[in-house]
Amino acid sequence: MAKNLSRIAKDQGIRYFLISFVDLFGVLRSKLVPARAIDGMHANGAGFAGFAAWLDMTPADPDMFAIPDADSLVQLPWKPEVAWLASDLYMNGVPVEASPRVALKQQIDRAAAKGYRMMTGVECEYFLIDADGGDISDARDTQEKPCYDQSALMRRFDVISEICDAMIELGWGPYQNDHEDANGQFEMNWDYADALVTADRHVFFKYMVKAIAEKHGLRATFMPKPFPNLTGNGCHAHVSVWDKSGKRNLFHHARDDLGLSKLAYQFLGGVLHNADALTALFNPTVNSYKRIDAQVTLSGATWSPNAITYGGNNRTHMVRVPEAGRFEMRLMDGAANPYLLQAGVLMAGLDGVANKRDPGKPLDINMYIEGQNLRGLRRLPSNLLDAIRVFEKSKVIRDGLGDALVDSYAKLKHSDWRRYAAAISPWEREHTLDC
Repeated sequence: MAKNLSRIAKDQGIRYFLISFVDLFGVLRSKLVPARAIDGMHANGAGFAGFAAWLDMTPADPDMFAIPDADSLVQLPWKPEVAWLASDLYMNGVPVEASPRVALKQQIDRAAAKGYRMMTGVECEYFLIDADGGDISDARDTQEKPCYDQSALMRRFDVISEICDAMIELGWGPYQNDHEDANGQFEMNWDYADALVTADRHVFFKYMVKAIAEKHGLRATFMPKPFPNLTGNGCHAHVSVWDKSGKRNLFHHARDDLGLSKLAYQFLGGVLHNADALTALFNPTVNSYKRIDAQVTLSGATWSPNAITYGGNNRTHMVRVPEAGRFEMRLMDGAANPYLLQAGVLMAGLDGVANKRDPGKPLDINMYIEGQNLRGLRRLPSNLLDAIRVFEKSKVIRDGLGDALVDSYAKLKHSDWRRYAAAISPWEREHTLDC
């Protein structure tokens, strides 16, 4: 309660606050609170019925309260009379363990107890599509290799620049915007930060991109694979671990070939060891598995991993080391829950350090061509059901994330899979109606 939100509202012209949380499916939930009531909400939280969101609760459960974190406050650049606040969920006065932001904060506390502070950045790819979602919004964006296409980028200058200007105003340190590998696809990069800050910004970024796209009569989607012939939406995560002060990068080692320390290799070993189980968090939808190990796209490459490997500055691996002192995880997609993404990486890394897990030697090969010839290669799960089964059976995951989160997430995702399996697709009718 160090910050007085009502005073901030008066000083900055804020009339309303969005008190928000993200459920287990990554859906952003909010209540719109007038500034006159914000101090009470800050102290006691905004009330929600947990069963009404994708949380493992029932209508018989008591009220769930979202207590906002004043440090997360973002004044909407396109509607400055409204401010957004990330919140932690409580029930009966205790944190809801099976909730994403609480789960991440628990991992951050575990790391802090060992003197570690994880710093991360994310690369959120998205498509700008037409309002009804049927096709990309730019009919002239048709190149076979459209990545970095200046003309296609500038035809969407009004949208891209408004989003980038907003990030500059918010102090995020955006430093580049580009047209990505698929037609109609874009990416914006901003400075790395503490894992919780990055997760909060990731949540708000997705909301902001969608809101600004709508202002321009368009629709933005982070769906992992919205078009079968085009590269999917990844959400690559760059990871390093620093001392508690944030002044010394504990992953950096000047004399190592890849510039990584012993701690970094152990952390990476934990990520690789647990990657198959963590796929359930990093690739959380049925559609996610149409991006992983997909058929070659129009551009000639999927840019997504198909096995659990790492290498140097080589984008065909699940993990690459682009420069000394950090690595990039390329498994995550646009549907990943921002908080569970960070929590999963940190949990796996801490497991690797605690158990001194060895990631093995880096592979200096093109996985898309030579990977099929490797023996004993660990493959990623091929569908959501397989991923969830590995996730819920993993002792490391249960010990690290806790039974409450694992059981709740697995229960809801099994239900999600059953709804998908019960649906009859046009492909099935086309191929089996006359069998």
